[in-house]
Amino acid sequence: MGKLVLVYSLAVLGLAVTCNAATYMVGDNSGWDMSTDIDTWAQDKTFSVGDLLLFQYSSSHSVEEVKKEDFDSCNTTNVVRTFTNGNTTVSLTNPGTRYFVCGNKLHCLGGLKLRVNVESNQADPPTAAPEAHPVGGAATSQAPSKSENHASVIPTSAGSVYGGRDSAAMVFLGFMATSFWVVQV
Repeated sequence: MGKLVLVYSLAVLGLAVTCNAATYMVGDNSGWDMSTDIDTWAQDKTFSVGDLLLFQYSSSHSVEEVKKEDFDSCNTTNVVRTFTNGNTTVSLTNPGTRYFVCGNKLHCLGGLKLRVNVESNQADPPTAAPEAHPVGGAATSQAPSKSENHASVIPTSAGSVYGGRDSAAMVFLGFMATSFWVVQV
């Protein structure tokens, strides 16, 4: 029974570590395909460190990560990474811009390419420390109040974002109820 509780605990810990991440199916239900307007798909999304991109594509396509110069010209001979299995998950691990193209240059020239601006997932930038004043002086700078602290919003696109904080919380509550039941038996 102790092993079962340990397994549940490790599963919840894994979810807690990634609960702020979102998984985006590139192109939604159409996937990574010439029929998908990838630019339009990406334009209303905010990608953050920890998010995942899920590319689903047929054998006539591939996903290649490239540098900006190669993205602009659809150069598929100088790639950073190549994926060809038809079901590729790419983790967005650092802030900055990432570039993906189809390995078929004609498809890339036809628009099958994706530029992803990855933002830091820090909710609030650091605040400045109060200014130093002579003895008896008053500090004028204040840290923001909790009412000014805005919650992060997980971007949604019908059927393309999985997980997130709410589902992790539900899994956690389900785990706690199950753990309580297991411990009581």
